[in-house]
Amino acid sequence: MQKKRNHDRINALNLTSIRPTVEALLGLKTTRATDFDVKPVERVLTLAKLKFGERQQRVIDCDRVFIYNPEAIASWVFDNHISIFRPLTSRAGLTCDMAAVEPTIAPACFASMYTGKLPQEHGIRSYKKQVLQTNTIFDDLAAAGKKAAVICTAGDSIAELFRDSKADCFLYEKTEHCNMKAMELILEDQYDMIVLYNGSYDAVMHKKGPESKAGLQALRENVASFCEIHDSIVKHWTGHNTVMAFAPDHGCHKKLFGRGDHGKNTPEDMNIKHFYSFIQKKED
Repeated sequence: MQKKRNHDRINALNLTSIRPTVEALLGLKTTRATDFDVKPVERVLTLAKLKFGERQQRVIDCDRVFIYNPEAIASWVFDNHISIFRPLTSRAGLTCDMAAVEPTIAPACFASMYTGKLPQEHGIRSYKKQVLQTNTIFDDLAAAGKKAAVICTAGDSIAELFRDSKADCFLYEKTEHCNMKAMELILEDQYDMIVLYNGSYDAVMHKKGPESKAGLQALRENVASFCEIHDSIVKHWTGHNTVMAFAPDHGCHKKLFGRGDHGKNTPEDMNIKHFYSFIQKKED
């Protein structure tokens, strides 16, 4: 049953905060709030400073960011099925209550996440024409001499948005091939930022329902993928301070006959949770 508990209002902090947060983590800007047009997620920066320290004044000693982007996992889904997420929460040191942007569709939300702009500013308000009207974090990373990779299933929103960006885009037909590429890039250790998209839960949720047997299995598989990647980073990125995030784009709601959907300006569709893990490098 879809519960209303703690979901009668929309969270204050939205997806536009992700870009300035990552820019601060990777040293593109200092951690002073006045250095950002949009407010970053201060709790992430505070904990990163405590875990990693600073290379110089107000610059966090972090040199890797990995963002796992599952689609449509709402806060209410997490609250109803906490046990499914325990392997994730046992690895994540921080949980942040976030809000999607309106409209609550993947292209608008992912565009806001990686541009730091609202849909009326970046220009993505539907599925029809996914051409950004502003630059992205990948442009700033390239200008700073840093490398970013985006891994996505072909034809999905992140692929359409960022295939021509200054990130290296790796597009595959199947989710498992995307996950394999992510593991490969971790071993190669050439990228400062990696974004991995997984739309499996969204696809199942639309057909079967957010809390269907197939939907819950898709949640388990997303959590397992995150944990496998997390543990690989712990093993192989021993020379880096890494922030890893499990960051959904928007939530979902139930329709008649149990199927799921999203796109509304409601707490069910807007409220999401982001989880952050802080992986410290190992001293020689």
